[in-house]
Amino acid sequence: MTQVPERLDLDPDMVGRGLGRLVLTLIELIRQLMERQALRRVEAGDLPEEKVEELGLGLMRLEEAMTELREHFGLRPEDLNIDLGPLGDLLPRDRL
Repeated sequence: MTQVPERLDLDPDMVGRGLGRLVLTLIELIRQLMERQALRRVEAGDLPEEKVEELGLGLMRLEEAMTELREHFGLRPEDLNIDLGPLGDLLPRDRL
């Protein structure tokens, strides 16, 4: 039986990077879901033309912000994916 140390020796930079990775992974998942929903609505013709334009611009800005944040934390797009074991990856590889 392995013994758990009384005190964990954690590197603050690694903890910050790990937390940043987790938060960015969740944001990327939500961004991809929003993008898919937007595409469905555009293809179905549910949105007026000006809303389609606004939606596209908003999604582009969000993607730019994500790129900046990944760079800040020193992460690549594939670093945001989580292996869920038998369920596969959290994010589709073709969308990273």
